[in-house]
Amino acid sequence: MSDSVTDWNDVLLDVIRDVGGPPGPIARGGAMMHAAVYDAVNTIVPTHEPYLYTATANPAASLDAAIAHAAHDTLAAAFPATNVDLPGKLSDALDDLASDESPSDIAAGKAVGKAAAHAIIEARSNDGADDNTPYVNGTRPGDWRPTGSGAAASPNWPKVKPFSMTSGSQFRPPRPGGYLSKAEMLRSDEYAAQFNEVKQLGKSNSTARTDEQEEIALFWANDLDGTYKPPGQLFEITKIVSDQKDLDVVENARLFALVALAMGDAAIVAWDAKYATDLDLWRPESAIQLANTDGNPHTSEDENWEPLSQDRSGPRFSPPFPAYVSGHATFGAAHAGVMRRYFGTDNVTFTATSEDPNLSSGVTRTFNSFTEAARENARSRVYLGVHFQWDGDHGFHSGTALGEHIYANRLRPKGA
Repeated sequence: MSDSVTDWNDVLLDVIRDVGGPPGPIARGGAMMHAAVYDAVNTIVPTHEPYLYTATANPAASLDAAIAHAAHDTLAAAFPATNVDLPGKLSDALDDLASDESPSDIAAGKAVGKAAAHAIIEARSNDGADDNTPYVNGTRPGDWRPTGSGAAASPNWPKVKPFSMTSGSQFRPPRPGGYLSKAEMLRSDEYAAQFNEVKQLGKSNSTARTDEQEEIALFWANDLDGTYKPPGQLFEITKIVSDQKDLDVVENARLFALVALAMGDAAIVAWDAKYATDLDLWRPESAIQLANTDGNPHTSEDENWEPLSQDRSGPRFSPPFPAYVSGHATFGAAHAGVMRRYFGTDNVTFTATSEDPNLSSGVTRTFNSFTEAARENARSRVYLGVHFQWDGDHGFHSGTALGEHIYANRLRPKGA
């Protein structure tokens, strides 16, 4: 059932489709919006601890007006280049209220929403998201290097101020395979096994990949601009489950804020693993095309190997950032961790959607638990040809720990 929280979440997804780009800024903007919406709602109906903004409000203040102004102001600040008509969205929302609520209650709600948004915007004004220091590409075996899809994206995201963690490294995963040296890792039997798996299953024209595995690969991709991207897909799943559970606007404000805070920090966790150590692991595409340099007798070079992942005009591509860990896996597991805890069970059946343009229109997938969906999300990246399995495994573990941390420490019931 639609309410102001889910309506503005739909606006957020429109903004994501419009602006595109890497997941970090998208997740940051989503966290800003939903945190401000939560604080606005919780100020009027103070049942839980605030995220940031604290004040006393008239309980008759309009929740819908508070949500509209909190969402509008944070979206405008987080995504200043969007072509989505945010003032028009705000005007439409307020016009819908005019016949149902008094001008004084609408004005009171406006004041709360704008104040909650201002607090979030100020808190994020110098959070490091605008650090554009260029990345220096590696040249040694195993080092990430561009693959034709662009320069390294968001290389400084590990230094962005977290939303709820103590630091970007708080949930940093161990080295893949536990190997302390990159050269040792590349020479290992475990690396060879993962290399050969993705070489076989993730190849653009693989005959070993099943039809369902290909559907899974594309279903979770949403890597292309114009889609709701991986964070947006998880926001949409949140809405699907919320509708099933018939949550009210106060409940939705907290649920979406918990999910958004988890994803805001999941981007930092994953990008910390990608860039903030000396690993910066190459993508399978580079690994396979340059296998004669890795020192492993159980890997073989294929200069023409390409992943299944494909852009709208046909060329194959790998996302423009290091492989370890998978952002998809980290986002998906953090989302699942919050959803399990919020609903008090993992055993929730839901049908998810996708917007990847390479997937047949209207394809959905049904899951019997949040964990099942998150694990499939992580595994999908091997079938797509853009990750090794340990990228997904360790992204899943770090994301799970993050989701549990967010739920245990943020937006708690008062007095808990």
